[in-house]
Amino acid sequence: MRILLTGANGYIGMRLLPVLVEAGHEVTCVVRDLNRFKPSPDLLNKINIIEFDFLQPENAVQNFNKKQFDAAYYLIHSLGDTSTTLKEYELRSAGCFVLVAILTHVKQIIYLSGISNVKNLSKHLLARKVVKDVFIRSGIAYTIFEAGIIVGSGSVSFEIIRDLTEKLPVMIVPRWLNSCCQPIAIRNVINYLHKSLLNELTFFKTFEIGGSDVLTYKQMLLEFAAVRSYKRYILSLPISFHWLSSYWLYFATSANFSIARQLVQSMKNDVVCKEFSIRDIIPQELISYREAIKMAFERIEQNMVISSWTDAASSSLSRLDINQYVEVPVNGCYKDRRWIEIDKVNVEEVSSRFFGIGGDQGWYYADKLWRIRGLLDKIMGGVGIGRGRRSKLDIQPGDALDFWRVLLVDRKNYRLLLFAEMKLPGEAWLEFSIVQNENRCILKQTATFRPRGILGRNYWYFMLPFHFFIFRNMLKRIAGKKQEKLLNNNY
Repeated sequence: MRILLTGANGYIGMRLLPVLVEAGHEVTCVVRDLNRFKPSPDLLNKINIIEFDFLQPENAVQNFNKKQFDAAYYLIHSLGDTSTTLKEYELRSAGCFVLVAILTHVKQIIYLSGISNVKNLSKHLLARKVVKDVFIRSGIAYTIFEAGIIVGSGSVSFEIIRDLTEKLPVMIVPRWLNSCCQPIAIRNVINYLHKSLLNELTFFKTFEIGGSDVLTYKQMLLEFAAVRSYKRYILSLPISFHWLSSYWLYFATSANFSIARQLVQSMKNDVVCKEFSIRDIIPQELISYREAIKMAFERIEQNMVISSWTDAASSSLSRLDINQYVEVPVNGCYKDRRWIEIDKVNVEEVSSRFFGIGGDQGWYYADKLWRIRGLLDKIMGGVGIGRGRRSKLDIQPGDALDFWRVLLVDRKNYRLLLFAEMKLPGEAWLEFSIVQNENRCILKQTATFRPRGILGRNYWYFMLPFHFFIFRNMLKRIAGKKQEKLLNNNY
């Protein structure tokens, strides 16, 4: 079967892709930036890839003319966009998708949305409903799945619950945490998406999907704590204070403020299934909430997290063109260059240190100062340092890495390039590399800052004393040396 998979490098798309390929389908993945789509080499040899932005419908004919597909998945979401542009972006993207479906003679559209069976929907869910209406009016057979909270390693809901539970032994929470929801395991979601392919019993229908448990958000936090053997105490207040709650989620978790605000708005209503017809059409064992958490941590402990919500910039409607930043600028920049000689026999060991930087590993020196910098970034409206990294061992271009974005991973030539996503009066890059010749082997570390105006220049000079100690000692520890003299050239 010929399948068109949009959002292929998003959280759901990366989970669904290997299932479709393993089932023998011919899959064509649509991504906006080829540099940020890094499936495993085994998968890469079995799929087709089209680089295309659904916000630019004028290019649809050029990219999809003379192509044919049996079914198409719409897995594009826009959690990070502002409420003023959210509906507009969703409408334009969904309209372009329908155009592509018509051009390629698609027989079925499959869309994953959120449960919207109550009144007074949040702007986030209203935007999802706009997409649903576009597909219903398209004239093409549609299968729409509406899910509540999806539980799986790397999902936004899972990671936010994890952040709250691990960081806060005592929580005073607003009234909306007493709202009910029906969490569903990612494995169940993927099975529904797969088994509905050209299943005529699912044509022209909308299904609500949920797991076996109906819980309040407060109960979900306590259940999570119980699975992880934490003692947690939660006091509910009889008021909602949605704006304050948004800031609470923003500072306590790795979510940015836009996502925190949209989640809080969505959680004011119960998100529970009211119809269950899909269970007869696609029967499967529904995984309990506790079991879903255990399964998620098994994958985390085995470093088998395929995708994370923090990589959503590569699959959502928000825009970041990696090609624009991979070439580190030279003119008009300040640079902190440091290098140290290492033994050739230690090259693999040293490179594994900088490829494994960030997240639980930390930054090898002054981790408390890094966390303080992350907190300041949160206060200023940035992403903060809490995003961590998708995997302790694996790292790919497009991955989020604390408050950095991974631009380049070259294991063959021992080079890692990061771009800062923190709030700065300029743009910043951090690069690690190993250079070898017949006689010497050098570990290089280069921080580049392109200032924006006088404020940017003042920021660089203010940070110089911190850079001297932090970058100097960080490089020594990555090299595995404690008292080695460093060569540096800062300007």
